[in-house]
Amino acid sequence: MSKPSPILSGLQLKCGNCGEGKLFRSYLKLNDSCPVCGREMTNEDTADGPAFFVGFGVLILAAPFMFIVPMIPMPLGFKILAFLVMSAIMIGLILAALPIAKAVLLNLQLHHGAEEAHFGKEDDGA
Repeated sequence: MSKPSPILSGLQLKCGNCGEGKLFRSYLKLNDSCPVCGREMTNEDTADGPAFFVGFGVLILAAPFMFIVPMIPMPLGFKILAFLVMSAIMIGLILAALPIAKAVLLNLQLHHGAEEAHFGKEDDGA
C-alpha cells in the first residue's frame, strides 16, 4: 500500500504516514505519536511557517477591502463597523486556516525528511 499524499492528508488533519490518525490532540497541539501507525512527532516543529503563510494569504484577500472602505462615501460609524466586521472575518479565517497549514507543512516536512541544518568542519564544503 502506498503512502497517502502529505498535502491531502494535511488538509484532512490526518497523519501523512497512514492517512488515518489525527495529528492534533487540541488546537495546534500535536500528538506525541500517531494513534494509528505510531509515527513519532515529538521532535517535529513547523516553527513560524504556518503563521506566515496563513497571515500573508489572508492579508492578500483582505487588503483590497481595507483600502476601498475608507474611500466609500458613508458615515464614519458605518466605516468603523465595516472595519470591525472585516477584522472579525480576518481573525476567523486565520484561526480556521492555521491548523490546516500546520498539518500540511508538518506532513511535507516528515514526508521529505527535512531536519535542522547542521554546520561543522565536515560541512564547510572547502
